[in-house]
Amino acid sequence: MKISFTGLSDPGLVRSSNQDSYHTDPEGRFFIIADGMGGHAGGEEASQIATREIRQYLLNNWYSLRSGQELLQEACFQANESILEGQRKHPECADMGTTVVVFMIREGESPYLAYVGDSRLYRFRDKQLQQITQDHTWVARALKMGDISPEEARTHPFRHVLSRCLGREDLMEIDIQPLEIEKSDYLLLCSDGLTEELVDEEIAACLRENSLLEKAAMFLVDGAKKEGGRDNITVVIINFEE
Repeated sequence: MKISFTGLSDPGLVRSSNQDSYHTDPEGRFFIIADGMGGHAGGEEASQIATREIRQYLLNNWYSLRSGQELLQEACFQANESILEGQRKHPECADMGTTVVVFMIREGESPYLAYVGDSRLYRFRDKQLQQITQDHTWVARALKMGDISPEEARTHPFRHVLSRCLGREDLMEIDIQPLEIEKSDYLLLCSDGLTEELVDEEIAACLRENSLLEKAAMFLVDGAKKEGGRDNITVVIINFEE
């Protein structure tokens, strides 16, 4: 299947720095978004470490006999350990961490995605948007249990409290799953700077109205900024062409 893709990152209108990081493999084999936390320097460092370590691990082991699921798990745990090492070397960044979402296509295998935190992957098929990842947040858990409503979740004061991220000694699990892809599907990877400002239907409308990937990415980022742009905004869009 032929694919095309684009990526765009913007600091938004409030933050003085961009603590998001992303990578699109030139050959279209894997895509990464990380959203750092832990202060100006710490968050930026954590997201860059995660993106760099996962990228390098996948490149170094691409032709390994291990499965894609194993490679993604090992890459994410390697990134976690590298962030922990950075914390130990720089005590002023002891609370740095990052979310991450990775999508990978390896010949002869199902496509896989891996994620930790609240950066998301959506699939856009037949003009409909579906969130594939599940946020690792206190609010997402409360919503699943029925303790709060979807409307309350969007404005809840704990909506940014992560239950899992890279940069933690107690990280025991990476969510990894195969992802079924059909021709004409789009995938959207994004940091929560997009989903904090735009609801899913607004994101879907943008993808319906803009078939050019670069234009769609620009409209998504601009739309988030028009709604306040309170956080860094990063998007990667992938199209599996007919």
